[in-house]
Amino acid sequence: MDNRPIGFLDSGVGGLTVVRELMRQLPYEEVIYIGDSARAPYGPRPAKQIRDYTWQLVHFLLTKDVKMIVIACNTATAVVWEEIKKKLDIPVLGVILPGASAAIKSTNTGNIGVIGTPMTVTSDIYRKKIEALSPDMTVTSLACPKFVPLVESNELNSSITKKVVYETLFPLAGKVDTLVLGCTHYPLLRPIIQNVMGPGVKLIDSGAECVRDISVLLNYFEINRSHKEQGMTHRFYTTANAKSFAEIAEHWLGQTVNVEHVRL
Repeated sequence: MDNRPIGFLDSGVGGLTVVRELMRQLPYEEVIYIGDSARAPYGPRPAKQIRDYTWQLVHFLLTKDVKMIVIACNTATAVVWEEIKKKLDIPVLGVILPGASAAIKSTNTGNIGVIGTPMTVTSDIYRKKIEALSPDMTVTSLACPKFVPLVESNELNSSITKKVVYETLFPLAGKVDTLVLGCTHYPLLRPIIQNVMGPGVKLIDSGAECVRDISVLLNYFEINRSHKEQGMTHRFYTTANAKSFAEIAEHWLGQTVNVEHVRL
C-alpha cells in the first residue's frame, strides 16, 4: 500500500473531468491537482513553452510527494509526456493512448473524428496512435481553439458557446461514428457537442479512459491507498483566481473543494 496522493496537472480546469472519474472509480485515492489557468490555453502556444510550463507543474507536484503523476492535458501529453515518463522514477500517465484505444473499440465504421487544441491536432498524435494500433481506421482531426477559453470562463451553457460549438463541429457532422474529445476541457461541453454530432455518434472522453489505466498501474505497482486510512483531503491549486476555479470545480465534482492560488 502507498497512501501518498496522486498528482494531476492540466493547463486549467479541464483535468477536473479526469479527477471526477477517478473519484467515481477509485474513491479511496487522494488527489493533488494543479491547473495553470493563468496561462491557459496551452494549445496555441509553441511546443517549447508548453514543455517548460508542464515541467513547472510537474516539479510543483513532486514537492507534494505524489506517488504518480497524471498529465490530464492532451496538449501537454502530446508535447512532453514521453520525456517526463523517462525522467521520473514514479509512474507518469498521459491521456492520449487510452483515448485512442477506446475509439478503436467503439467505432463500427472505422471513421473516427478527433477534436483538440491546435497543438494536439498539429502534432497528429491521435491519428498516429490510432493507425499504429489499427491501420484500417480513417481519422479526421479538427482543431477547436475557441473551446478551452469558453470553459475556462465558465461559459458552459451560454448561447454564444452553443453557437461556437455548432459552427466549429458542423464540418464533422455525419462523417464519423466516433468522436474523441481530445482535450480534457471538452467533456464539460459534452451535451452541446453530442447535440451537434447527433445521438448516433459515440463520444470518447480520453480523460475518463485514462482512469482505467491509473487503476491498472496502482495494482501492478501495488501502490493503492489503504481503504482503512483516515483523513483523506483532496487539494486543488490554480495559478489564476481561486474563487473562479472553485466555482467550476464544485459544480463539476459535486462537492466543496479547497482551492489555493499559487505562483510558479
